[in-house]
Amino acid sequence: MKIAIFTDVFLEVPGGIPSSINAQKESLKKLGHEVTVFAPGFTAKDKDVKIVPTHRTLRFNGAPVSKRPGKVISAVLAEYPKFDFDIVHVHYEASCSIAGMKLARRFNRPLIQTMHGREDMAIKVNVPHPVKTLVGSLLCFLHGRYIPHPIVVRRDKKLADTVATAKMWTLMVNHANYADKVITPSQHFADRLKKYGVKKPITVVSNGVADELVADIDKRVDKVNGTLVRKCEKGDVLRIFWNSRISHEKRIMPFLEALAMMKSPYFLSACGDGNAMSKARKFVKQNNMDKKVVFYGRVPHDEVLDKMLGQHISATVSFGFDTQGLTLLEAEATGLPVFFCDPDMKESVPEGGYVMSKSPSPREMARALDELARDAGRIEKMSRVMLKNREAILQSTQIQKLLEVYSA
Repeated sequence: MKIAIFTDVFLEVPGGIPSSINAQKESLKKLGHEVTVFAPGFTAKDKDVKIVPTHRTLRFNGAPVSKRPGKVISAVLAEYPKFDFDIVHVHYEASCSIAGMKLARRFNRPLIQTMHGREDMAIKVNVPHPVKTLVGSLLCFLHGRYIPHPIVVRRDKKLADTVATAKMWTLMVNHANYADKVITPSQHFADRLKKYGVKKPITVVSNGVADELVADIDKRVDKVNGTLVRKCEKGDVLRIFWNSRISHEKRIMPFLEALAMMKSPYFLSACGDGNAMSKARKFVKQNNMDKKVVFYGRVPHDEVLDKMLGQHISATVSFGFDTQGLTLLEAEATGLPVFFCDPDMKESVPEGGYVMSKSPSPREMARALDELARDAGRIEKMSRVMLKNREAILQSTQIQKLLEVYSA
């Protein structure tokens, strides 16, 4: 098959979505399919990635932003006038993704849409309070200029509890319904999309970790000590790993507050960058945590996996935001137990491989981590559970589910 992938997420920045798209692309190619990815950016190291018209100065969370759909469509057709792809797979809901949807419809190609994230929570967490309604309404209006909005989500007392979040659910639902088939990385997100009006068939296809990365990890570990099983002896410092953006939606500040409350010794290694970095560094300094917390900033993906090998537990503390964190899957692939506070995340991790706090509050997170530190033997048990289930999260496993969606 010739597959066209459209995404607004620049593939060369760290993050779960670009990592999953890249892994998906490589797995499809190994099976003999031809894959072309259309995305914003300035240069492409990968010959399979085509850069669409991109704003020179406009950025979103530091990443490039594509120009309006019409310009993207013109650029794509200049290179592919017959648009001779067998299937179009879209991975977001902004300008480049909209262009992919419109091209699929124009040339009558099967259209698959993967819904990755909770845009309602993105508005709630990242946009200042006075302009939330304005931003949500504007984004919904601009989206509606290209994709019909026959379904209007009204405010309720659940997920669409403000005008802004209701607007974003309107955007997400109508975007999904414009496709032929919809993919989500988790069942709980699929259920919520259906609740708010998605009528098209939804299939859950988990994100996957590239088989090559897992094989490379195994080779490196064999040279060191021959095992990925994590062990924490009584009296050891609890080594905690953060492999997410240092941002408000990932809740880095409540997590740092939790660490400041801990009674047990710990050491946090944090990989990532984001809109809360300066605030996080300031908090660490003010609370004399400099010798307990290190921020590595943006780190190449293979180096992140290297750093994971020396840890006891990986922390992912976003709440109500992530549909499925790739951080959880990568931890599972390396035998690293995980800590979280959102019950939705239990769907992505095998029972017995995680620690969950009773609530997302800093006090409860601190309490859960202190309990773990006092019962260090749990680390080895959780690590063995993770390793036992790692095959399920390999991209080679998940790609078969994707191909079933393509061919159904």
